[in-house]
Amino acid sequence: MGKLTTHVLDTAHGKPGAGIAVALYRMNGYDRQFVSGHTTNADGRCDQPLLDGMAIKPGVYELDFAIGDYFARMGVKMAEPRFIDVVTIRFGISDAKAHYHVPLLASPYGYSTYRGS
Repeated sequence: MGKLTTHVLDTAHGKPGAGIAVALYRMNGYDRQFVSGHTTNADGRCDQPLLDGMAIKPGVYELDFAIGDYFARMGVKMAEPRFIDVVTIRFGISDAKAHYHVPLLASPYGYSTYRGS
């Protein structure tokens, strides 16, 4: 069976992004349906897959990462409003039997992602 996982790397400090709230939504057109909420561990990963087994279905999803709150806890001085507060990544799952890994590399002023393994 397939699964969906993520992790966060704090590129500003060169370490995993620990304690970051992550919310997963399934898209239905422009409507978002909340699926699950998670918090990254000390390694910047969630302890369990965000989706797996029968729960993973083809479709469009969004992940919201509360990056602004994380950098504020790290003591980073940021302007108000924050330049980057919540990072939303929209992606598609086409094969429910595959492993989809969606990492986030983030700093207070930029981020990137890719399909990992």
